[in-house]
Amino acid sequence: MVVFTPKSMLRNKAAVSSVADFTAGKFQMVIPDAATADARTVLLTSGKLYYELDNYRSSHHVTDTAIIRLEQLYPVSRRTLGRVLDAYPDVTDFRWVQEEPANQGAWPFLARALPELIPGLDGITRVSRRAMAAPSAGSARVHEVEQAAVVGAAFEPPQPAQLTPHH
Repeated sequence: MVVFTPKSMLRNKAAVSSVADFTAGKFQMVIPDAATADARTVLLTSGKLYYELDNYRSSHHVTDTAIIRLEQLYPVSRRTLGRVLDAYPDVTDFRWVQEEPANQGAWPFLARALPELIPGLDGITRVSRRAMAAPSAGSARVHEVEQAAVVGAAFEPPQPAQLTPHH
């Protein structure tokens, strides 16, 4: 097996799977949020950012936000994602959260693909770093500040400078 993950995920106790997950389980393209049934906001994300968002949600006692993990970015399964989102029929605030800059990562693709696949996602917004030429700030301190801002903004009411509609 080859694992592509940041070192922090190898030490993260929340990211541990049981042996049965490997022997009897299967890859999950979309991982639902079992923790939040009465959500007013749904965050879609992928990878290690989920654990940072979940930690923020727990430590700040946020109870109205669901976090759904989109673990297969292409092709996006309309049926699987639609089934997971059906658990939130009254939610109108959907956000894609990524740590990459706005013009990089999955957002440029998902901004077009998700509204076509799932009609309720035509108003999905983005929470990320600003558009940049480089994938990172180049400074660990700046990265930490920007990362904290992205995670915090995911749980705040929409702000025009932080959340940009896909069109």
